[in-house]
Amino acid sequence: MVITKSRIFLGATAVALSTVAVTAAGIHFSQSQAHIQNSPKELVDEVWQIINHQYVDTSFNNLNWQEVRQEYLERSYTDQDQVYDAVREMLEQLEDPYTRFMDPEEFKNMQIDTSGELTGVGIQIAKDEETDRLVVIAPIEDTPAFAAGILAKDIITAIDGTDTKGMDVNEAVKLIRGKPGSKVTLTIDRAGVDKDYEIVRAKIQIHPVRARISKTSVGDIGYIRLTQFSAQASKEMRDAIKELEKDGVTGYVLDLRSNPGGLLYSSIDIARMWLKEGPIVSTVDRGGEKERKLANNSALTDKPLTILVDGGSASASEILSGALQDNERAVLVGTKTFGKGLVQSVRRLGDGSGLAVTIAKYLTPSGRDIHKEGISPDIVVELEEEERKKLQSERDLIGTLDDPQFVKAIEILGQEIRAQKSL
Repeated sequence: MVITKSRIFLGATAVALSTVAVTAAGIHFSQSQAHIQNSPKELVDEVWQIINHQYVDTSFNNLNWQEVRQEYLERSYTDQDQVYDAVREMLEQLEDPYTRFMDPEEFKNMQIDTSGELTGVGIQIAKDEETDRLVVIAPIEDTPAFAAGILAKDIITAIDGTDTKGMDVNEAVKLIRGKPGSKVTLTIDRAGVDKDYEIVRAKIQIHPVRARISKTSVGDIGYIRLTQFSAQASKEMRDAIKELEKDGVTGYVLDLRSNPGGLLYSSIDIARMWLKEGPIVSTVDRGGEKERKLANNSALTDKPLTILVDGGSASASEILSGALQDNERAVLVGTKTFGKGLVQSVRRLGDGSGLAVTIAKYLTPSGRDIHKEGISPDIVVELEEEERKKLQSERDLIGTLDDPQFVKAIEILGQEIRAQKSL
């Protein structure tokens, strides 16, 4: 099998908010497979071969993958839609919501331009394996979904009245996305209560980093909010830290709340801006530890740092926060993170469709496998429902003294600053 270079990313998304560059992938068929070339079965076998050679779990979730191949190649297919349905059915047997097939239209929708511009409502979703329902990983700040009040871990029970029980993520994408200015109604189950949210779709320009100086009782603090690990996140973060260093801040609060993740390399680059030395993350594939990423003595500051996290902090957010926590570089404040610790590779298939396949999991420097477990903060600060609603409706209050989690982060930061000065 010959597969060309692909881009690694983290995070599951219904609207392809992670910017992913994907190059063509091809299969080199052996002589015994020649009879299926130039037939509808070629796509079935192409997908099967990629999973067979790349999937993170060599037991294929205790599935006889060879028998699966035989079953699906013995079928007769009269049109491409039947092939696509068969491929999706085949992948469902892995019981991995992050390994998924995209038809050419879905794949095209996933390839977001590196400008970071997208059309949609601004949420990232995944499929809950246990409930067979769609769950919100996080709304993206300054998007219609965020403004409407959608929260991390909300369960989407219906889209425009269509029940989502058993619905594939790609199918949900088709229903949620649409022309700017059009409306979509999401029925949300939150704490057992259903509520309809009518959301107006829009074209969204995302700038992942926002930074400012906060005047506090412990001095001038650099507050940086990172909403997504996109292709431009590293540059914007670097610029923000350098500017705040020039302004002479005494410490930092890095806000990763409701940050659903994004590109793996972006989280590593940003970790190196805060961490002088030490491990950042290990990726473990089917053969064991494949790669360990380390800090490279390129930190931009060594000033005290607190990090805000919550249930919407997922994937790349967990890599960054876990690395800085394990290396005792930062104190984490907030609530437990989402718990998404798998790495996917996205590939273009021969007919223009695409395949996202889980190829590895990642471990924090101390060896924690956080998938489904999340990262527990050092200091737990829960928001009351009224506090949460207030921060969502009045976004200017996020990262201010009206934000209880931020207030606690400043308190902890003050302790760190005083401790550093006494050394």
